[in-house]
Amino acid sequence: MSGLNDLLQAIQTSARQGEETILATVVKVEGSAYRRPGARMLIPLHGRTIGTVSGGCLEQDLAKKAWWLTDSGEPVVRRYSTGATEDEDDEQSALTFGLGCNGTVFVMLERLRAKTPSLAIDLLRQVRDSLQPAAMATIIATSRHTSVRVGDRVLSHASPALRNRALDSSIRKDLRKTLTEKKSSLRLYTDARGEVEVFFEYVAPPPRLVIFGAGHDAQPLVRMSKLLGWHVSVIDSRSHFARPERFPQADAVIVANLDASIVLGPLIEGAAVAVMTHSYRQDRHWLGQLLQGAPAYIGQLGPRERTERLLTDIRQHNPAPNALLQLHYPMGLDLGGDAPESVALSILAEMTAALNLRNGGMLMHRSKPIHYVDLLVCEKLEAAAAVD
Repeated sequence: MSGLNDLLQAIQTSARQGEETILATVVKVEGSAYRRPGARMLIPLHGRTIGTVSGGCLEQDLAKKAWWLTDSGEPVVRRYSTGATEDEDDEQSALTFGLGCNGTVFVMLERLRAKTPSLAIDLLRQVRDSLQPAAMATIIATSRHTSVRVGDRVLSHASPALRNRALDSSIRKDLRKTLTEKKSSLRLYTDARGEVEVFFEYVAPPPRLVIFGAGHDAQPLVRMSKLLGWHVSVIDSRSHFARPERFPQADAVIVANLDASIVLGPLIEGAAVAVMTHSYRQDRHWLGQLLQGAPAYIGQLGPRERTERLLTDIRQHNPAPNALLQLHYPMGLDLGGDAPESVALSILAEMTAALNLRNGGMLMHRSKPIHYVDLLVCEKLEAAAAVD
C-alpha cells in the first residue's frame, strides 16, 4: 500500500474543491511488468500525478490522454505493450512503449466526481483505516450483449448487486475465495449473452510494524517504514524515550511499564516486530511476551550470543515458546554499514523479504521470475504454522 495515503489525500482534497480526477488502475498484466495489478495513479486536471502504474514509461501518455479517453464519462481500459509491431493509430491495439519488461499492461481509467461516491475509493479507505483486508471484483471486459459494463464492481463488503443476478452470485462466491486465498486473479465468465472478464483484487491492509525500543536507531526505521506506507507503533518503558515528538510519523507511541500488564495479542498478531531496546531487562521481557504471540516476523537486535542468553533465560519460565520459527537473530540482512540508517535499511529489507516469503537474496542469482511465489516456501510456512 505504498503511496496509498498520498493518493487518498489527493482525492479528498480534489473532492473538497469540487474537482474531478481520473483514477488509473493496472487491472491486468501479460508477461512481465514493473507494477502488478492493483497499482494506481491519480490524474488531476491540473498539477502533477500521484502514484505510478509503471516504471515511468506510461505515466506521461496516460496523463496526456486520460481526459479525452474518458470524455464519455464511462471507464475505459487502455492497453500498452512492448511489442514492436503494433499500430499506434489503432486505439484498439496495444500502444508500443519502451517498458523494458517484455509484457503487456492493461490500465483502467475512470473519472472520480466530487459528489459521486466511488466503491473503489471507499473500500481502499476502509482497508487503510480498519487494517483489515477486503476484496474487490472489477469488470474489465465484456461482450457487446452482456448486461454489465466495464467498471462495474462487486465488493466483499456490502455493495449493490449487478443487473445480471447469476453473474453477481458467481462473483460474490469467488470474492470469498479471493479473501481466503489472499491473492488477486483474473476470471472469465461465459453465458448465453457472451463473456465477461473480471479482475479480482485482494486488497491487503498496510503491513504493521511494532518496534520495542524508542532509541535513536528506531527513528530511521520508523521513517523508512512510513515511506513504504506501513502502520508503525513504537513501545518503550522509558517515558523520556517514548515521546510522540521523537517519532512524529509513527501511528502510535506507547509508554509501557514492565511491571504493568499490557495486552499485546491484537497489536502483534500478523505484524513484523523488532526488539531493539538496548536494555537486557526490557529485551528479555518483550521477547518473552512476543514468543507467546503470533507475529509474522520477530527480529532481535544484537549479537547472536546475547540473544542465545536471552532465550535461555526465557525458557526458564517458558520451556516451549510458540513463535521460535518466526524469530530472526541477529536481525537484518547482511548489507554492511553500521550507521543507524544502514541498520534500519538492513532490518526493513529482511522484514519485507520475510513478509513476501522471500529469502532476501540478489535478484541476479534468482532463476525464477521476479514475481513468482515459491509454493514450496508457502507449504513449509503453512506446515510450520500448523505445528505451532
